[in-house]
Amino acid sequence: MDISKIDRNFALPGQIERDDVVWYDAAEAPFVIYGAVQTNPYLRMPQEIADRVNSGVAVLNGNTAGVRARFRTDSPFIAIRAEWESWTVFSHMPAAGVCGFDLYVVSDVTRRHSYLHTLLPSGRRSEKGFEGLVTVNGEMTDYVLNFPLYNEVKKLYVGVRAGSRFEEPMQYANPVPAVFYGSSITQGGCASRPGTCYQNYLSRTFDVDYVNLGFSGSGCGEDEIIEYLAGLEMSAFISDYDHNANTPERLTETHEKLYRTVRAKHPELPYVIISRPDYGRRSLDASCRAVIMRTYQNALADGDKNVYFLDGASIFAGDEYDSCTVDGTHPNDLGFYRFFKSLQPIFEKIY
Repeated sequence: MDISKIDRNFALPGQIERDDVVWYDAAEAPFVIYGAVQTNPYLRMPQEIADRVNSGVAVLNGNTAGVRARFRTDSPFIAIRAEWESWTVFSHMPAAGVCGFDLYVVSDVTRRHSYLHTLLPSGRRSEKGFEGLVTVNGEMTDYVLNFPLYNEVKKLYVGVRAGSRFEEPMQYANPVPAVFYGSSITQGGCASRPGTCYQNYLSRTFDVDYVNLGFSGSGCGEDEIIEYLAGLEMSAFISDYDHNANTPERLTETHEKLYRTVRAKHPELPYVIISRPDYGRRSLDASCRAVIMRTYQNALADGDKNVYFLDGASIFAGDEYDSCTVDGTHPNDLGFYRFFKSLQPIFEKIY
């Protein structure tokens, strides 16, 4: 059954057939890219470093979680043309989150971000990309385009009506990025669309840039990634990787080492430690949390005034606590919203 013949709101995009579209490479001015160290293709960290960390990071580095394009135009429509080698399909995560692009508008007065539309491919995995278009108000407006959480993006073009004007987009009020390191939850699995992962909630609320270094199944705290993380310029660091370094032994080897290495390079940096939100599903969870708590308690004992701990067991707590994931582990949108609300008091202290 073709549901779009019954309800046109379910129609999937096709090639844009209009002759007034002018295409621009989003990697070039007047667009500003955040969350990537390289464009065309887009990468979240240098590939030569990712290759040394582990095979999972080497592949997932091309996933564009946390990558954003900001621009300002008076075009009456915004079109995109994404190019990739293939696109990924998950059984438990919507395609809009895996390979969709979220468009937000930013208020000139309040700087508030408001969701406008998600652009995503038709569903044929053989496609080497797709085109999509959304009608907008035609006034000079700031836009933020969130890239897919799990797909690679080789190139991205943004289309506007011929003759449209561009101006420099607003920058983040807090331009030095927060850096998030972790596993699939950090990467965004399984948000329904990019804008509902917890980092984007925080970025919009606190008007702060960020870098997403979550790698599904691959955030294990190796020496190579620890050294890379410690060398980054950042306004806060968020450590959330115990789903992958998921034994007390592995955490003992890496968790406090990560803290100590980052702290040595950034003595005053706000450092946020998170433990797994699906606490209690394994017999090892208590001993793993004890290792994480030991890092935090040792930091406090050393006089660290800028370290924070978020007990993951509290994140989904409350009404409908068991409705916060798609599979018992990965948050859905409710779970990610509770993740954001749990971190919000900490970010209020930081920003």
